Amino acid sequence: MTALNDDQLQLQRFEQICKDAGLKVTHQRLEIYREVLAAHDHPSAEALYKRLKKRLPSLSLDTVYRTLGTFDQLNLVHRVETLESQARYEAFNSRHHHFLCKGCGKLVDFTWQYFDAVQLPEHLSNIGTVDQANVVVHGTCAACVSSARSR
Repeated sequence: MTALNDDQLQLQRFEQICKDAGLKVTHQRLEIYREVLAAHDHPSAEALYKRLKKRLPSLSLDTVYRTLGTFDQLNLVHRVETLESQARYEAFNSRHHHFLCKGCGKLVDFTWQYFDAVQLPEHLSNIGTVDQANVVVHGTCAACVSSARSR
């Protein structure tokens, strides 16, 4: 008996969450999730659509948007808001935060135990419950800084 790799475990989790939510695991949903799972660049819905269109000619951009919205509600993907108001997506895997370059738009994952240890203000409990908290740090990546210096 061979051990399942991380992607196989994620796909099993995906299928179980869909079934528990009464959602059919269609070929399109599975391919959209696989593409998000494989991506390391936090693609937008449009980028995912372009990548998948070759494999799934009947796929529409609207289907990608609606599917990502459903996946977000089921906590299968995480929606990262960016400055250009175009959400980017990633599969949930481990707790981390994001660095967003204001020059090139590159989005990089990072971990920082101090962010994770910060207690949220107590008055938030008067507003409602917090389901998750993460940090998006905005700045300029090393490549953009170097490019600006060389100009």
